[in-house]
Amino acid sequence: MLGEHAHYVAGKKYVDAVRLAGCLPLVVPSVDVDGIDVLLGLADGVLLTGSPSNVHPRHFGETVRDVQLPLDPERDDWTLPLIRRVLQRGVPLFAICRGFQETNVALGGSLHQAVHEVPGQHDHRGAKGAKDAPAEQTYGPAHTVNIVPGGTLEAILGAAPIEVNSVHGQGVNRLAPGLRVEARAPDGLVEAFSMIDAASFNLCVQWHPEWRAASNPVSMRLLKAFGAAAQAYRDRHRQPEHEPDR
Repeated sequence: MLGEHAHYVAGKKYVDAVRLAGCLPLVVPSVDVDGIDVLLGLADGVLLTGSPSNVHPRHFGETVRDVQLPLDPERDDWTLPLIRRVLQRGVPLFAICRGFQETNVALGGSLHQAVHEVPGQHDHRGAKGAKDAPAEQTYGPAHTVNIVPGGTLEAILGAAPIEVNSVHGQGVNRLAPGLRVEARAPDGLVEAFSMIDAASFNLCVQWHPEWRAASNPVSMRLLKAFGAAAQAYRDRHRQPEHEPDR
């Protein structure tokens, strides 16, 4: 809600990230399940954005732990079936933060509703959850992630640990069946995963690679990999435009 009016909102940084991937961004509103295939008929790739809101815990069999945290049941109701259909159709998928979490939930996994309250886990909230912290501090480098050998992420970035930001209160608890861990934080929390048997590129990351992506070599390599997958999907599934008669 912006004031008393409901809006569909996509942060400019996500739109810019799609452009940096070499793709044309198309921001779409929620649709019912019957409309998902219509939208996917237009898409060569899907990027799931982060959000201030959390996935409702009813989707993984829990009640709300903190009623003050924002939820977005309308987004849940269409992105969870959307994710399953994207992977079934083999459309390239790149999911960020909330998108990472909802992908795990859509496929049967669960989340920690408050990672910082779980014994042995660190506080992964940006600037320790301070709401008045400047964006530079909130999205600044927070910790390293260790890349798991042999996966999609290693193929893109190599095996060396990378430095990432961290702006999330929730995180993966039980990883969904069929998902492969691609990276972990120093405390063991899953920071990236992919679906092993998907027909096309898919990668889900907990951090925010879209933040100042143009000046971040790691972010650019991730976005270019997503963009290349989208272009390959287009080339496989769409008829080339006919040149005009001469």
